[in-house]
Amino acid sequence: MTSDAAVTVSSISVFPVKSTAGRSLDEVAVAAEGLVDDRRWMVVDGSGESRTARRDRALLTVAATPLAGGLRLESRSAEREPLEVTEPTGASVPVTVHGRPLHGIPAPPEASEWIGAAIGRPDSTLVHIARPRPLNPAHSRAGDRTAFADAYPVTLATTASLRRLQDWVTETALERGEDPVRLDMERFRPNLVIDGELEPFVEDGWTTVCVGDVPFDVAKCIDRCVLTTVDPRTLESGPEPIRTLARHRSWDGATWFGIQLIPRGAGVVRVGDEVSGIDDETT
Repeated sequence: MTSDAAVTVSSISVFPVKSTAGRSLDEVAVAAEGLVDDRRWMVVDGSGESRTARRDRALLTVAATPLAGGLRLESRSAEREPLEVTEPTGASVPVTVHGRPLHGIPAPPEASEWIGAAIGRPDSTLVHIARPRPLNPAHSRAGDRTAFADAYPVTLATTASLRRLQDWVTETALERGEDPVRLDMERFRPNLVIDGELEPFVEDGWTTVCVGDVPFDVAKCIDRCVLTTVDPRTLESGPEPIRTLARHRSWDGATWFGIQLIPRGAGVVRVGDEVSGIDDETT
């Protein structure tokens, strides 16, 4: 990226309940654990393990809106009335995110019943974060933490990389005599999307980035899972984009798109904020 290139935030999303539909924002506060209201709630099964849309796609039909002291749950189904949930304050219980131990505070029973019915999984419990989880020390500092995110507090993707990936997906489809799949950034569920004069996948080499006035360290690239193959609107799935990422963006036994960030200061980030302070290991 040249020093006078304009790179800005084009969209911001939070996911108040892990693995449910995202909420688009014009601005959001940043805390040590990540974007405020991002993945502070989670649905767990009878064993306490997180339910995700990898298996329970109906989670994508649930939207959550943070409220003062709680949450509003809504479903795409017109037959299901919205529900307002008070943030719980009782005793915490052990829960896990892909086997990683955390603690959550169970929401009132009616909230768990509501979301269990909405996703067709009656043995579900809605929990709120009790205390943050420390991050992998291989890519973080002592004291770094997050809520119910899979790995690190904030995720970022660039429109330049999505455009290149779309070109590759189209090429793959034409080679196979298939209709190309149109990829939306929504499949990748990034918190921050940035746009501007960037080379595709240049973010792979970044070690720091400043969004507006808020600095971040780059922890690592994001290894992508099967959830990216599910259209969040129709819930239909197919081989893309994993098939094409495996062809062009595969190493260490995984496929990669986007980067993980760790906040290094508090503040507010806004759509339109300039992105600067990029330390690119490739230059």
